[in-house]
Amino acid sequence: MLADAETWLAPELSTARRRADLERVDAGQALRRLLPWSAAARLDELAPERLEVPSGSRVRVDYSADPPVLAVKVQEIFGWTETPRLAEGRVSPVLHLLSPAQRPVAVTADLPSFWRTGWPQVRADLRGRYPKHAWPEDPTTVTAHRGTARNARRSE
Repeated sequence: MLADAETWLAPELSTARRRADLERVDAGQALRRLLPWSAAARLDELAPERLEVPSGSRVRVDYSADPPVLAVKVQEIFGWTETPRLAEGRVSPVLHLLSPAQRPVAVTADLPSFWRTGWPQVRADLRGRYPKHAWPEDPTTVTAHRGTARNARRSE
């Protein structure tokens, strides 16, 4: 593949004028062009670019790490009782749970354990910093939402 990179990366490289343009090259899309359509569709099933979370948002999965990382605002996964799975259930992404300001507040590969043991401390820390947002005691029984607590009440 390295020897033939000029061929399969040609469309992306032809539009690159600066180094910054190269950083924005979507190598995944270029690689998909090498696959037959059926294999490319199967790849999307096994390793989707985005994962739908309970709020309805489609969050990008970062495959540059092993295991993959799903960085998502914690309010958007309320209601999830299990860690999501990829690759036909063989891979669990590591969840980077974010505050409303998109700052990491917790990292977990075991969501049920986090809700039981880590959530009470995270909830206590964030309630004071973000009073307009919902911070339920049991997030597994609450409807996921985007934005403030007002948005949570609208979606109920």
